[in-house]
Amino acid sequence: MSSKVEIHVVDSISEVDAEEWNALSDGNPFVQHEFLSAMHDTGCATVQTGWQPSYLLMRTGAQLAGAMPLYVKSHSRGEYVFDHAWADAFKRHGLRYYPKLLSAVPFSPVTGPRLMALTHADRVLLARGAIQFAKQMEVSSLHVLFPHEADLEALTDAGYMLREGVQFHWENFGYESFDEFLAKMSHDKRKKVKQDRRRVSDAGVTFRWLRGADVDDAALDFFYECYENTYREHWNAPYLTREFFEQIHATMPDAILLVIAEVDGQRLACALNIVAGDTMFGRYWGTKEFVSGLHFETCYMQGIEYCIVNGLATFEGGAQGVHKMSRGLLPTATWSAHWVADNRFAHAISEFLDQETAAMDVHIGELEAHTPFKRRT
Repeated sequence: MSSKVEIHVVDSISEVDAEEWNALSDGNPFVQHEFLSAMHDTGCATVQTGWQPSYLLMRTGAQLAGAMPLYVKSHSRGEYVFDHAWADAFKRHGLRYYPKLLSAVPFSPVTGPRLMALTHADRVLLARGAIQFAKQMEVSSLHVLFPHEADLEALTDAGYMLREGVQFHWENFGYESFDEFLAKMSHDKRKKVKQDRRRVSDAGVTFRWLRGADVDDAALDFFYECYENTYREHWNAPYLTREFFEQIHATMPDAILLVIAEVDGQRLACALNIVAGDTMFGRYWGTKEFVSGLHFETCYMQGIEYCIVNGLATFEGGAQGVHKMSRGLLPTATWSAHWVADNRFAHAISEFLDQETAAMDVHIGELEAHTPFKRRT
């Protein structure tokens, strides 16, 4: 006799055993118990900041068979998949768009498991369970951002609409050295990269890579100063606190890679990347002063070089940025999935997504035609 499947919601990940949760994470650092706990424990993703945790759990008997990071959102900030036009349309028609339900990692536009389960059937059950919860909550809509490819079929089977986006990722084709990687680029792109690197070198800038135990409090303090400065330059408050980075360094230290730029031993700029398995995720950066080419070198070229030296397969460069192509990062389709309660709006959004997806496919095709690499003969 099979065990009964039960789906319920908890408002804190602390109510879930970390080992059980992480067993469903597929090794992705952004959905691991430690990362999500840090988001909540340090006040970054809470009811007060508009991220109300409502984690969906599916149990078969006593076993955790599935989980879904889920939030009740009172705004659309920190998501990187833009639905402001949808919110405006609801408002124009006198309807409420917020609150909505969101399955995502707060402030992290990175692909990963959202329907955290081991089988397709269980992923479909989770996706349908989230819709039932959305109906019970009487929210306008439910959105799943940056799901793994394995989630897409389940989301479609459960009745969600899919939306296509694009990011820029670097792939390691077995490069033995950074010079070999550059040699694969077209002449003009290779020349541009070398010129940019030379400007940084001529300014006296050198780089250090710090990971795990090599990252001390002083290095984290400097990174946060740079990170905070980036937000100040755009007249915004940073999403994440110094305590958040301190906590993830304490609970998952090997995931953090700091790239620190220095001049005459004085720290100038810093980028923080997250590393897991054979993948590196570019996340945050900042600098104390402008140096031509420093941003690209710190955030992308040093990241690529680290991947080559350490045999990593993929470097995800973060949200947006066609400019990343000239540094060897190539267009990669990303996805989100959406369920809308109001049938009229669901129909209108479905038609819009059909048109947008066709346009996005054309856009990605045009980008691919402008590859920075030499044409194969």
